[in-house]
Amino acid sequence: MALIRASVPLSRQLERLLPTRPFHVRFWDGGTVGATAADAPTFFVRRPSALAHFLRAPGSLGLGRAYVDGSLAVDDLDAAFAVVDTWEPPPMGGGDRVRLGAAIVVAAVPGGIPRRPGLELILRGERHSIERDAAAVRYHYDVGNEFFALFLDESMTYSCAIFSRGAETLEEAQRTKLDLVATKLELKPGMRVLDVGCGWGSFAIHAARNYGVTVTGVTISPAQAELAREKVMDAGLGDEVEIRVADYRQLPGSSFDAIASIGMSEHVGDTQIDRYAQSLFTLLRPGGVLLNHAIAALDPEDEPLEDLFSMRYVFPDGEPLPLSRVQLALERAGFHSEHVEGFREDYAVTLDHWAKRLEQRLEEARRLAGPERTRVWRLYLRAARRGFDTGLTAVYQVRARRPV
Repeated sequence: MALIRASVPLSRQLERLLPTRPFHVRFWDGGTVGATAADAPTFFVRRPSALAHFLRAPGSLGLGRAYVDGSLAVDDLDAAFAVVDTWEPPPMGGGDRVRLGAAIVVAAVPGGIPRRPGLELILRGERHSIERDAAAVRYHYDVGNEFFALFLDESMTYSCAIFSRGAETLEEAQRTKLDLVATKLELKPGMRVLDVGCGWGSFAIHAARNYGVTVTGVTISPAQAELAREKVMDAGLGDEVEIRVADYRQLPGSSFDAIASIGMSEHVGDTQIDRYAQSLFTLLRPGGVLLNHAIAALDPEDEPLEDLFSMRYVFPDGEPLPLSRVQLALERAGFHSEHVEGFREDYAVTLDHWAKRLEQRLEEARRLAGPERTRVWRLYLRAARRGFDTGLTAVYQVRARRPV
């Protein structure tokens, strides 16, 4: 007697309860659920554990866990995002919900209760303490410099490039961004500049080489600092650029002529953004200029901590704040805001370049970071791009001055 496929009851319930389906589903045992729309993505449930992940953590975290461990796959990530983000299933009564849940449980039973993927990070301690922030940053950047080099431009600039001013390549667009920051900071030879959250040193090197300034760059990622120092020496700028491993709360008193904060303040958090702004105000001489370039949440009512997948696999404790909250912190610290400019569409294009570059080098990515982390980054780059495409997030440059 032929064995009944474990997925059959679930398939029947899905077909009955979802008469309109903009997706296909293929189960590990050969069961299928067909789409009712053309050009629909296919979700491959490769193992029962994918369903168990979803039962354990319904929503983006459960789906993300299943995708990371390989028990769930899709043939078109972009189309799958569109389904997850925009498709609304029809309302179900209590009885239908019970029957669907029971079918999922029956199908998931052979897989048992899966463990969380080993990559999942759950941070301990006080949120945005110096120690916890350091652990969060190490988790993200210790993937390795070689991995990031697979998809970033040659300068290793890991922030929004600017295509809207005529650039055609990623390299040109990143140079445009670095020049724009330098121009807004009014850089002149001999000035002392702080680059807080300096990454791999792209702005520090660009500013010193092209504008004749001296730069102190700070990061809390030792891996970033190591490569940044190598790049500084290769550029022959050892006397002009210093790279330090330090938290912004640990910087000694100084008086800089200008401060660049590029892709940094979204890691500070709402509870620390006022302290961050005050710290930069203190480090800047009267009359000096700050350029804050950061991702912003466009919905003030949105709770950034709800995206548990990103919190545990991509940017632990990351909190893109509304532009209004960042400006409030700057004004509370004593800054006068002079100019605000948005680059939401530019970041969508930047992320598209990064995602395509990574796709072209997937085998190298798997060798360097492993298959699970590679899946995380394929997912993250597309999800981030979709956020900018749909207006969930934006990026703003705010130029502010410390009054004389």
